[in-house]
Amino acid sequence: MRITLLQTNLHWEDPVANRKMFSTKFTNLIGKTDLVVIPEMFTTGFSMRSKELAETMDGPTVMWLREEAAKIGAVITGSMIIKKEDQFFNRLLWVTPTGEIAHYDKKHLFTLAGEHEYFTPGSERLLIEYMGWKICSLICYDLRFPEWARNKENYDLLIYVASWPDRRRDAWRTLLKARAIENQCYTIGVNRVGEDGSELSYAGDSTIVDFAGRSLLAAEKIEGAFTATISLSERQAFMDKLPFLADQDGFKP
Repeated sequence: MRITLLQTNLHWEDPVANRKMFSTKFTNLIGKTDLVVIPEMFTTGFSMRSKELAETMDGPTVMWLREEAAKIGAVITGSMIIKKEDQFFNRLLWVTPTGEIAHYDKKHLFTLAGEHEYFTPGSERLLIEYMGWKICSLICYDLRFPEWARNKENYDLLIYVASWPDRRRDAWRTLLKARAIENQCYTIGVNRVGEDGSELSYAGDSTIVDFAGRSLLAAEKIEGAFTATISLSERQAFMDKLPFLADQDGFKP
């Protein structure tokens, strides 16, 4: 499967400008990838103004994502602020080229930024089957909680979309490798770069790590689209040789 990590700066609290920016970047990916991963809160940056910035599942960004996924011919996934009734979610969307949508609501809200005061936590993980792969998709702060990513379902690929600040970049890089090794799966982390409206800086460091903890792609602080191909058969061969997951503890996340 060909996977593209889109590591970019974001326009602060400006969904229109961000959609326009991503549309330009998506144009260069038509027919060249199977999955495009974009950062957490890609329409706004990591803002706590949930009431002012939230959209619904039939709002302009969701409709735009359907159009862009069809144009590229690939799945697009990333998170944004979604409103349902009187609740607000940091919601990851999984949008296929044929218009189907699945979603995951961020479970672990970042209390140090007050995210829990403005958003409702999710309660269920999202497991997707795509092109023969089983995929688990999570969001940013979830990375710090290994039990939530525990691979009881033998998924092949773990994805984190994030707004992870520069000051904690060592933790980002270390934990992504740890999740890959302990779950024996490819692990992707897509982070943004630049500075947001709260004057937080982001180092990027978007990456793909394989099932053995080896780095296949490391974007560091460079803005751009980075594409790599990952192999399901290579992961299975590794699992056949070293089936560590068979010995894991029995509790579930």
